Amino acid sequence: MQEALFMLGGLGLFVGMGLALASKIFYVYVDPKILSVEDALPGANCGGCGLPGCSANAEAIVAGRAAPNSCVAAGADVAEEIAEIMGVKVEAKEPDIARPGCTYGVQEADLKYIYDGMNDCRAVALLSGGMKVCTIGCLGLGTCARVCPFDAISMGSEGLPVVNEKKCTGCGTCERVCPKYIINLSSVTRRILREYTTNECTTPCQRACPAGINICEYIRQISMGDYSRAVQIIKERNPFPTVIGRICPRPCELECRRNFIDEPVAINFLKRYAADYEMDTGERVLPYKAPVTGRKIAVIGGGVEGLSTAFFAARLGHDTTVFEATDKLGGLLRSAIDRYRLPQEILDWDIDGILEMGVEARTDQLLSKDFTIDSLLAQGFEVVFLALGGWDSRIARRGGAVAESPVPGTYLLLDFVKHSTGDSSTITCQSPVVIVGGGKLALEAARRCHAQGDKNITILYRESLENSPLSDTDVEDISQDIRIVFDSGISRLWGENDQLTALEKVDLNSFEKEQIPAKTLILAAGRFPELIFVRADSERLESEESQDQSERDTKSGPFGWLAIEPYKQPAFWTETGLFAKGDSLSDYSGAIKAIGAGRRAAASIHEVMYGISLALSEYVVTDESEVQNVDHIHSVAEDRRQIMPLCSPKDLPVCGEIEKGFTEDMAHNESDRCLRCGLICYVHAEGGQQAG
Repeated sequence: MQEALFMLGGLGLFVGMGLALASKIFYVYVDPKILSVEDALPGANCGGCGLPGCSANAEAIVAGRAAPNSCVAAGADVAEEIAEIMGVKVEAKEPDIARPGCTYGVQEADLKYIYDGMNDCRAVALLSGGMKVCTIGCLGLGTCARVCPFDAISMGSEGLPVVNEKKCTGCGTCERVCPKYIINLSSVTRRILREYTTNECTTPCQRACPAGINICEYIRQISMGDYSRAVQIIKERNPFPTVIGRICPRPCELECRRNFIDEPVAINFLKRYAADYEMDTGERVLPYKAPVTGRKIAVIGGGVEGLSTAFFAARLGHDTTVFEATDKLGGLLRSAIDRYRLPQEILDWDIDGILEMGVEARTDQLLSKDFTIDSLLAQGFEVVFLALGGWDSRIARRGGAVAESPVPGTYLLLDFVKHSTGDSSTITCQSPVVIVGGGKLALEAARRCHAQGDKNITILYRESLENSPLSDTDVEDISQDIRIVFDSGISRLWGENDQLTALEKVDLNSFEKEQIPAKTLILAAGRFPELIFVRADSERLESEESQDQSERDTKSGPFGWLAIEPYKQPAFWTETGLFAKGDSLSDYSGAIKAIGAGRRAAASIHEVMYGISLALSEYVVTDESEVQNVDHIHSVAEDRRQIMPLCSPKDLPVCGEIEKGFTEDMAHNESDRCLRCGLICYVHAEGGQQAG
């Protein structure tokens, strides 16, 4: 009996030691924070967050892949509790809604594949890709509708998904299963921040528009008589619809597929008709706006770009203030365009609409005189954006008599040469001096700085020596105190109070970055660059995922503020540094281009504040992108374009404008000429028209 007890005791001891050893070997550590977050979640495991259960959602929240308020089954109190666990703050967030993005259903295709016995879009996409004509269009088998956890999607009569916005939680399940990217999550913020990609069904006119307006859809709304909805669609990307309807150079019409038949659709005149309808009724149509964030943004410059930046920033929920040097907003729109082409009351109507979005305007406020960038940051503005325009804008406000330096320590080369002749220089170069661009004139500027006693001067050229206007002799004759660096650009600036202290130089061949000291910066351009200023020690720059080492180093650096550029327009998104290819060197050539720049600036500001990377997707649409297109159209009857009625010269004082605008019948007739394009448009030939 005693032996049996000893044996059992020994066996128990052996098993205990084995279990203890196994626990050490196979122990799985669970982050206590994950357990705390999971305990706070309701445990519904509904999948509404887009993840397989609350445990997965808790892990995603702690890892930063999901927000504290990502649970659709929980209320605000749960989100606040999780935010407290994570040590963050929950801001109000607009709901994401699934939105289909296809023009025609599969049954309307003249040529298509037949899938006997197959009913899943993912399977048929792997088999043959779907429609024989459009390789991106909706397959129409309803996989998105079947997988929706909340029965928010059904297949409509056209064979396209229809979303019930009241039921949709924005979980993204439909987006993940769609093999053609037809259905995507959408919100005001997403639509402002995103650039079009090759995965999306965009139209030729939409891709050609510098502002990216959904042209096909607003024309469709006009054809149905819903002019207010048309205006709302236009204002998604254009805060100046009434103005642009009169002065746009209309690059979209050059890409209109009706050019294959007769004449392009009068896209811009239709925009004017809808915008004039809003103005004539006096009932302001405001686009959707994200919830208020409480973050303050200052925009310096009340021209087209500055006002557009403020408009989109306000729509993103930010408290935005515009500072304008003159007594009225509008920039060159107010001073450089004939009144019979753009009456002042038309301009005022659109500007008032921007202010009604919640934008505050402070006029007669000149940068460097009435305020500085540093003083705005000290007043609680998280971001200051510079949108001054170029020399045309300066002349319009009667500037140019004195050299201006809105960015501390920074001058335009034109100003420097003009105001530093002989012994009467009004610009004092503080060493170190950096001159960017300017060809041989940069050498002259460097010599003048050297004559003032500066012994540390650097000239940066974006070109190589072979591609620059300099000769070997020019380089050899320069003083040893002047250093010339080729194939280099600038990507950011640092400063403290009202003093420039350093800049980041980029080698355009290796893309290596180097921080170099600078107290004076001279730029060979007709305008100061668009820059986003933030506090250099701001916590918004701590995001490890979105920053390189140089950005993280600014956290502990000695500098008070940091200036970076917005992300570049998609056609030049791979370019690096200020005044790279595609950047504006003077005023924008068209107001519609300045509007596009304003949206990109607002998106960049938002991304900087929230630590989001400014890099664009490799699939972003550019002029070089390969997208499906057509080179002919058949079975479409000719239908001549509506001609804009003009006012006779003698009646101009009565008309007030050269162009009278479309009548309602003209607008309907013209909107019916639209082919309702997608990437490729097609309907049955017997239906009267076909494209593809």
